[in-house]
Amino acid sequence: MKRRLMTALMLCCSFAILAQSKQTKDETIVFTPQWTAQAQFAGYYVAEQRGFYREAGLDVKIEHPSVTQPAMSRLRKNMCQATTLMLCQALEIVNEGFPLVNILQTSMNNSLVIVSAHGKDPLTQKGARVGIWSVGFGQMAMCMNNKEHLNYQWVPFAQNVNLFVSGALDATLAMSYNEYYQLVQAGVKMTDKNVYRFCDHGYNVQEDGVYMTRDYYAKHQEQARRFAQASRKGWEWAAQHPEETLDIVMQYVEKNHIATNRVMQRLMLKEVLRLQVDRESKKREFRLRPDMVRQASRLMAENQMLSREVTYEELVSEK
Repeated sequence: MKRRLMTALMLCCSFAILAQSKQTKDETIVFTPQWTAQAQFAGYYVAEQRGFYREAGLDVKIEHPSVTQPAMSRLRKNMCQATTLMLCQALEIVNEGFPLVNILQTSMNNSLVIVSAHGKDPLTQKGARVGIWSVGFGQMAMCMNNKEHLNYQWVPFAQNVNLFVSGALDATLAMSYNEYYQLVQAGVKMTDKNVYRFCDHGYNVQEDGVYMTRDYYAKHQEQARRFAQASRKGWEWAAQHPEETLDIVMQYVEKNHIATNRVMQRLMLKEVLRLQVDRESKKREFRLRPDMVRQASRLMAENQMLSREVTYEELVSEK
């Protein structure tokens, strides 16, 4: 009798261990931000370092993209389960027939600006040579260019402002949390005249959000929910503890051998956190706004960037 009881107990323990092992495997999420290590992704670093993911029962591995393996390529190949994308990028990808789900929206405002040389108004520079990222991100600029009949000559650049600073460009696109401050550090004078902020001219559409493939989300809804909640907690903590957050950001920067400095990352973090506050509610809402999805989709469809208008319902989990 005792032998049978011991055998039964051992079998129960074995099944429990196997179940725990399977659960641990199921709870692992590889997260790939869309760019190299920087304060743009501070909330996720905080969630990992402060243990928010572990508290949510998740084993989250943050793996940055590379030149040969961009973030979206990793998602398509199941090398990661979640990535960050700008809303306009997500619309393009869904339009191509690759379903995505937005599980967390961090950006509530558009950061895109055009900075032109010699104090000139970008709207007066017809035919100007304007820098644009070779990896995209300029959809709203192209819409504005067409609407204003500016006939800009787009000149691709990789990741810095050297072409503009050297005088090879008449103007350049910049993110208000990144290249804008690179230009300031390079001595470029910024005024209301030579800086065009898209958010102030009818192009205020959201940018960064966290996306999963719809297929993965359908099978792991609870993990996705917990990942989103823990990530949000990381961002909320970052907003309350900016200097401690910078300590964490710089660890990731140094680990990934990124050429930057704490001053630049402090400016980036401050601006990223500002962009997370909705202009109307004055709160960090962490939600995708249907009106902004409609606005971005309509503008992109009108300018032949989309073959159709992608709907809000196609991007959210309730589908």
